[in-house]
Amino acid sequence: MSATQVNTKTTTDNKETVKGGSFVHENQKSLLFIAAAIVVMVVGYIAYLKLYLAPREVSAANQFYVAQDFWAKKDWDKAIKGDAGYPGLEKIISDYSNTKVANLAYFYLGTAYLNKGEYRKAIDNLNSYRGDDAMVAAEALGSVGDAYVELKDFDKAETYFKKAADKAKNKFLTPLYLKKLGLVYEAKNDNKSAADSYKKIKTDYPESAEAQNIDEYIARCEAK
Repeated sequence: MSATQVNTKTTTDNKETVKGGSFVHENQKSLLFIAAAIVVMVVGYIAYLKLYLAPREVSAANQFYVAQDFWAKKDWDKAIKGDAGYPGLEKIISDYSNTKVANLAYFYLGTAYLNKGEYRKAIDNLNSYRGDDAMVAAEALGSVGDAYVELKDFDKAETYFKKAADKAKNKFLTPLYLKKLGLVYEAKNDNKSAADSYKKIKTDYPESAEAQNIDEYIARCEAK
């Protein structure tokens, strides 16, 4: 299995830790959630471009649609580099810089590199995304946090998961990032902060998937 597919557990109590690519694996759950929303956004955006904006934006959107299809199929290499005469995300960003399409391409490119395990490239591209959509912006921040976990830079991971949780402000992504934040605090041996993060999930997002077994995480922190 690749690093993006491994969901590592501890050997003692079967609870998640920050080891072995588990954060990128968890990130794929949220990717599935937002992928459909992004597709709708892109389709609508392309229609808008064709009706109202300059030909350069229209051309970029038409090229982007093919790269996005590769991305949705998790064919990361073709999404990045292109295939059969269609440019990949890197070339779209290069050829259509300063367009709104190129800006969105940074998000796609960053997540593609994240799933390939090229974490520095993932961070650079995700941090270049400047979109107004709160859900995609939160996902970009959370994905940067994932990359920093894989690089064992827990201080920066903490910063980005906090930003992602604050930016998302919804019942799907916020508890996901609060849980990741708690796991990072545990990795830093800050068990009080970890417990506080888990308790926020229990209190504010009791219907979320993350809340279903969160008492076990709280108990683990309070026992240390």
